[in-house]
Amino acid sequence: MTIRLDGKRGLVMGVANDRSIAWGIARACHAAGAELAFTHQGEAFGKRVEPLAASVGSDFLVDVDVTDDASLDAAFAALAERWDRLDFLVHAIAFSDKSELQGRILNTSRANFKNSMDISVYSFIDVARRAHPLMKDHGGTLLTMTYLGSQRVFPNYNVMGVAKAALESATRYLANDLGRDGIRVNAISPGMMKTLAGAAIGGARKSYRHTDTNAPLGANATLEAVGGTAVWLCSEAGACTTGEVIQVDSGYHVLGMPQYDNL
Repeated sequence: MTIRLDGKRGLVMGVANDRSIAWGIARACHAAGAELAFTHQGEAFGKRVEPLAASVGSDFLVDVDVTDDASLDAAFAALAERWDRLDFLVHAIAFSDKSELQGRILNTSRANFKNSMDISVYSFIDVARRAHPLMKDHGGTLLTMTYLGSQRVFPNYNVMGVAKAALESATRYLANDLGRDGIRVNAISPGMMKTLAGAAIGGARKSYRHTDTNAPLGANATLEAVGGTAVWLCSEAGACTTGEVIQVDSGYHVLGMPQYDNL
């Protein structure tokens, strides 16, 4: 079966550069026929995203600060002015102070905890509420990005593990809230990937090598694999899948310990 997104329109939030998970998804959705719009935060990221957007035929870029209601309102007003509907939204936004993505969670500051939860979790609920009017008459798909650190302890992941656990819970609650309007809500959980966000975690290179060596498929996930999963979830093939966390990590999540030769 060939899965296509012809005629569908999607908003992608969180592209930082051409190695971003959000970009892998955008590229795959474009290849499947979707029309795309992008958000970015600040001029520096805008300069990085603009040529990427152009390469997939998009001239719709909007600067958004997900901690600012007025900024989000303006972005979705601009989107509604251009498009009369939205078929899917990709939320690939998370943040924590890099200085607290090392050592122990015991030392997490109150300020960073609040900020991490606001940007990494509440923003998904916030954009879902704004996307709802553009989806409720015909259905749609909301996707967010999580990580196995939500369920298991990973070195230095700290408050982001707590935030991702909350994000996964929010995914389930949103799936229930929006299901009667035909809106599906899911999370994709890639394994360790060499991204700008992942590099902020202490010891990222060592963790990457560990998962690459021990995953049942013998490699970390690729942008193409994550993108393909997103296309499936946004297409009619994913019509009955909602409230799920889809693991795209070469099977690493099934392990109880490293492979025998690596013990």
